[in-house]
Amino acid sequence: MLIDPKNFPGRAAYQLLASAVIPRPVGLISSISATGAVNLAPFSFFNAVCGEPPMVLFCPTNRSPAKDTLRNVQETGEFVANIVGQEMAQQMNLTSGDYPPDVNEFEIAGLTAVPSQIVAPPCVQESPVSMECKLHQVIQVSAKPHGGTIVIGEVVMFHIRDSVLNQDMLVDSAKLNPVMRLGGASYGIMTGSYDMIRPVVK
Repeated sequence: MLIDPKNFPGRAAYQLLASAVIPRPVGLISSISATGAVNLAPFSFFNAVCGEPPMVLFCPTNRSPAKDTLRNVQETGEFVANIVGQEMAQQMNLTSGDYPPDVNEFEIAGLTAVPSQIVAPPCVQESPVSMECKLHQVIQVSAKPHGGTIVIGEVVMFHIRDSVLNQDMLVDSAKLNPVMRLGGASYGIMTGSYDMIRPVVK
């Protein structure tokens, strides 16, 4: 089947894309407003984007008014990207509601806010990996109703639970056991992994 996205507009195109590009990690983004209100929200359009310096991105979809997370990051230039393990999946989902700006999603979800080392927004204690970030760039990709914005942040501090590290001091995917976002309301779990060595071209 061939589908021209111009004939598959709005949220329908978004849902098709989200069901095809899978699995996606979930970044549980903590931020704080200029007046000190704490916000916590999940984003599945989330990934690593640069290795040196380390940077991550998340992509809020357009809302009117703007999503709290996007507004907070633009106001303060800081956020924390928290990786979601399977054991906190239900709590993550509770943070996804469209709550008013003065509602603290940490309290809604029963998650624990702990102070960061460098940035003002707190880390999520229950998260196996948290990355304190300074805003690098905001790029509005599309102003259409189901368009979005890319928020890129430089990681200035990693918080990694010792139990998810392997002997090489890298994060072990099986121990991390991350939540994987699929299409619609579906999520996935890791059932295994395998290695492939990159070919050496002489």
